[in-house]
Amino acid sequence: MQDLNDYALFASVVLHGGFASAGRAVGMPKSTLSRRIAALETRLGVRLIERSTRRFRVTEVGQAFYERCRTIVLDVQQADAVVSDALGEPHGVVRCSCPLGLMELLSPTLSDFLSTYPKAQLQMVAVDRAVDLIDERIDVAIRVRTALTTDAALIMRTMGHSSRILMAAPALAKKCKAKDLDALVALPTLASTDQTGAITWDFFDANDQRRSISHNPRMTCADFGALRCAALAGLGIVLLPEHFCSKELASGSLVHVFPEWRTETGIVHIVFTTRRGLPPVVRAFIEHLAGSLKNSLAISEA
Repeated sequence: MQDLNDYALFASVVLHGGFASAGRAVGMPKSTLSRRIAALETRLGVRLIERSTRRFRVTEVGQAFYERCRTIVLDVQQADAVVSDALGEPHGVVRCSCPLGLMELLSPTLSDFLSTYPKAQLQMVAVDRAVDLIDERIDVAIRVRTALTTDAALIMRTMGHSSRILMAAPALAKKCKAKDLDALVALPTLASTDQTGAITWDFFDANDQRRSISHNPRMTCADFGALRCAALAGLGIVLLPEHFCSKELASGSLVHVFPEWRTETGIVHIVFTTRRGLPPVVRAFIEHLAGSLKNSLAISEA
């Protein structure tokens, strides 16, 4: 493989019109520079420069070679500039996938990130499924799982936990005094699913004993906001992440019902494909997201 440095040295010799001036420009002794060019000529099997004590002339082949070398040097300089630019102020597009139920919690963080990094752009993909980071060109995925799976191709960072609880408007909550979950079957429910017919909710008591309740929801919807509105209107008991209804729980417009029973806790984590070579804007987004999301989840759990 050819040494591109020799190409750059040859281009410098031609540009400066001689070995002495080129040597001063690149910080190399004239004798060393001359040997490098002679070795290049030997390797190529052609004379590039006619030189004597009184004359310096670039041959016809040498001139054509110089034009190509100059292009190579410029390309390398531009490549260096791309890297230097990338290591400067974070800029560019970040594609991030996120469960629908976390978008509201995350929204202030996204706005703050864009304000902090004016040259950054965000493409948020709100989906309740596991995305393929490579096939779907996702830089960062936010996920909620009851258990973490190992994947050698992915880097994972845990942010916190999310728990779903049963909630109802105060009037309907008065009908939920019984500790027995069987009472739930006789009450209207609201569920975050696209499944039709009867669905099953799994709960655990203080002794980790599982209890499954099958019911026919009065309303099913993938959008948490629509379910929250329906619950506030007293239309049914809803099972949603506690953080999603923290304000309503604090104000009393929604009440935690059947508190003796809990669901499996979800682990909120972010995944990305590699630590090395991450664009600065993606790395900045990960760090910004990690700090903010941990804080938001900690507040909601307090």
